[in-house]
Amino acid sequence: MSMEQTRAVMERYLASEHTDLDALAEDVRFTVMATGQEVRGRDAVTAMLGHFYRGAFDAVAEPRSLVIGDGTAIGEWDFVGTHIGEFAGVAATGREVRVPLAVAYDVVDGLISRGRVYFETPAFLAQVNAPAAKSQ
Repeated sequence: MSMEQTRAVMERYLASEHTDLDALAEDVRFTVMATGQEVRGRDAVTAMLGHFYRGAFDAVAEPRSLVIGDGTAIGEWDFVGTHIGEFAGVAATGREVRVPLAVAYDVVDGLISRGRVYFETPAFLAQVNAPAAKSQ
C-alpha cells in the first residue's frame, strides 16, 4: 500500500470514530499490548472499542500525532473522559481521566488488518486512585 492509500484508509476510519467497518479487514486483529488480550474480526473489534469508549468510559480520543507510512500508521492520542464502568479490575469511579494512548496499525489491500493498542494503564490507575496491579 502506498503512503497515500494508507492515509486515505486511516483518515476515513478515524473520522468515523471507529465505526466504519468497511475500513477493517474481515479477519482484522487488535491486540491490547499490556495484557495480550486479542480480538479477531470486525464485530469483535467494534465491540471491544465500543466497550472501551462507551462502556468502561464515556470518552473520546483527542489526536496528538499520526504518522503514516507504506501500509503502516502509528497514532498517538489523549484518551479523555469519565470512568463509568469496570476497567482493569477497577469499578466505575465517575472520575475524569486523561490517559496516553497509542495504536500501531497495519493496512493491507486498502483495509486495516491489525491494530496494536498501547494504553497507559498505570496513568489511569493513578488518576482514579487505584492501587497498581501486583506483578505476578
